[in-house]
Amino acid sequence: MTKWPTKYRVLKNQNIFSNGDFSLVPLRYEDRYNIMKWRNEQIYHLRQNKKLTKKEQDIYFKNVISKLFFDSKPEQLLFSFLDKDKLISYGGLVHISWTNKRAEISFVIKTELEKKYFKSLWSIFINLIEKIAFKKLKLNKIFVYAFDLRPHLYPILKKNGFNFEANLKKHVKVGKSFKDVIIYSKFNENE
Repeated sequence: MTKWPTKYRVLKNQNIFSNGDFSLVPLRYEDRYNIMKWRNEQIYHLRQNKKLTKKEQDIYFKNVISKLFFDSKPEQLLFSFLDKDKLISYGGLVHISWTNKRAEISFVIKTELEKKYFKSLWSIFINLIEKIAFKKLKLNKIFVYAFDLRPHLYPILKKNGFNFEANLKKHVKVGKSFKDVIIYSKFNENE
């Protein structure tokens, strides 16, 4: 494989966003198997219908992720979330609508950190992803589309300025039952 890109074209000069020891950097190739592991462990709350394999992850990074770096209007921007240069989670803006200036937030925390650091890591991530969405990309709206399986997420979103927008009743099948989807959103106050 040729050298993995380290900058998203759409972000121009600034591609690293920091808050103290924490930083978002464009998704790193070496993080792909950790991400795969966490996604497989947390499949219950993701739009992923089967466990990923290393081969599938390699193909996805090569054929999908690598192309995002060069696109002037990528459909997603994904980042490795680091604590003092150590990978602790990943996430970004997905399902970006450049016409409507909106994007969904995606965020997956290292499984072992979820129980103790869920609240603090979500808040730090939101702070950083907002800088990208609102200041760099000038998006109008960001939102979280969540299977109604983790109600402890909603107070964190509210505390960080997100407002309840919708409850899609029995919208997704999780296991053998249908679950609601809860949507929280936040608007760019500078637009």
